[in-house]
Amino acid sequence: MTNIENNKSLEQEINQLQFNKDGLIPAIIQDYISHEILMMAWMNKEAAIETIRTGYACYFSRSRQKLWRKGETSGQTQSVQKFRIDCDADTVLLLVNQKGVACHTGRHSCFFKELSADGKINIMGDVLIHPNDLYDK
Repeated sequence: MTNIENNKSLEQEINQLQFNKDGLIPAIIQDYISHEILMMAWMNKEAAIETIRTGYACYFSRSRQKLWRKGETSGQTQSVQKFRIDCDADTVLLLVNQKGVACHTGRHSCFFKELSADGKINIMGDVLIHPNDLYDK
């Protein structure tokens, strides 16, 4: 993803997105090479603009009520290759090169639980990095 030079055009395009009443839009994050879905997060306008300008994933943390730059404490960054917008402009899809793991549980993907037809949940992904080793204390 290249840096955007025309800031006015970028703002106009971001203003086309359909943010919810809280000023947020869901972002689906997919591995650029394998196409595996890694996670889902929320973005506000500022996070979307920063993501496009820097080429690195930035989200909005609802629990902390502030921007969350993926990897700022864990080092597990996402280099954004494509920023896509769905047909209704109410969801975005980021295609990323993931450095390390995407999930705070230490797994490659946040979607590691699979519900079977008999109602059982199967764990599909191993912990690759212990969560205590991911974050600054």
